[in-house]
Amino acid sequence: MSLLGAMNTAISGLTAQSAAFSNISDDVANSQTIGFKGTDTRFDDYLTSSTQTQNLSGSVVATPDYQNTVQGTVTQSSDPLAMAISGQGFFPVSQSTGMAANGQPVFSATQQYTRAGDFQLDKSGYIVNGSGQYLNAWPVDAAGNVDQTQLAPVQVGQSSYNPVATTQVSLAANLPATPSSTTPLTTQVPVYDTLGTEHQLTLSWTQSTTTPGQWSVAISSPDATPSTIGTATVDFGTGGAGAAAGLVNSITDPSGNTIPYAAGQPAQFSISPNFGPGAQPITLNLGTFGQSDGLTQFAGTDLTVRSVNQNGAASGSFTGITTTSSGNIVANYSNGQTKVIAQVPLVTFANPDGLQRQDDQAFTVTNESGTPLVQDANTNGAGNIVTGSVESSNVDIATQLSKLIVAQQAYSANAKLVTSADQMLQQTIDMKQ
Repeated sequence: MSLLGAMNTAISGLTAQSAAFSNISDDVANSQTIGFKGTDTRFDDYLTSSTQTQNLSGSVVATPDYQNTVQGTVTQSSDPLAMAISGQGFFPVSQSTGMAANGQPVFSATQQYTRAGDFQLDKSGYIVNGSGQYLNAWPVDAAGNVDQTQLAPVQVGQSSYNPVATTQVSLAANLPATPSSTTPLTTQVPVYDTLGTEHQLTLSWTQSTTTPGQWSVAISSPDATPSTIGTATVDFGTGGAGAAAGLVNSITDPSGNTIPYAAGQPAQFSISPNFGPGAQPITLNLGTFGQSDGLTQFAGTDLTVRSVNQNGAASGSFTGITTTSSGNIVANYSNGQTKVIAQVPLVTFANPDGLQRQDDQAFTVTNESGTPLVQDANTNGAGNIVTGSVESSNVDIATQLSKLIVAQQAYSANAKLVTSADQMLQQTIDMKQ
């Protein structure tokens, strides 16, 4: 019985080492596969009988030990859409099951997850990785709102950027307390009409010679009808009640309405130039009452412009897309404008090693993996997204070759045990002759 048990044990050893050899072969073959996660081998001892006076040989069973949480090396990629995950998490992806009559892909209802982030645009504008898996993301509407209630394959439309009429101009500048001359100080502000045509607003600032801290601003444009749009008055604090010295205290708009000091409220007024299509309301924002984030009047002799911003844009053509570390997929246009069209989340699991492996470095959910948690990158345990990079296989060739030598020697030793047990059994049978 012991000889038969020894043979059975040795045969189980051969089977276990064969499984280990298979895992090693799979790992070595995929050592250059982007996003591949290796599989180690765990050996478990199964007993037949083990007491203080007797131990009968049992068997050994090899089971896979998945390495889904082991980070692969993050390397740079020449593909601008490539993304790697540094830390935990997976990209949500979909597989195509065929094409519809309109030429669009039909997607499988089974959600898959991958670490293979070698993404590119396909001919239909979908973002797919090297294995043909379609990247899923949260859609973003025209107002920039992210819909985190649904995931869908990202398709990039290469339409033009429609012109946007300017409705808001923000000016941050310092008017000199002691101008070097009485000549009006001018500021040029570009704005766009409803057709996307650029126009120049001229703001001409003149300091009052009778009222301390008061400036008038004449607003004009050669393209407007009439060219003189209006004149407003800006009063700065002089150390008394209201705003501090040098900060905007009140504004009188071109219509004669006074906007009084209100700490923390925007210091702004409206104008309505006509560039052809009709009156175009534009709000001229001079900062915040009580703060120095906009227009000020401090020491100096010249006008100093810190920034001029406006929210209009000319029309533009699509030039490409880029990604950000927050997962935003951004469409870029020739007019310098950008638009976020989707946001890529990361999906984490309580037990990533419990995921079911699929073809092409993909995984699906199991009871052992736990429920997928879809969330922003770099939150609640999710890793960071590294743009312009990919995650290499987490297989180390040197380690696998060492394991190969051990598996080969163990297999040979078990084979020798089978041979020896067979010879001993034969000798036992020969004793009857």
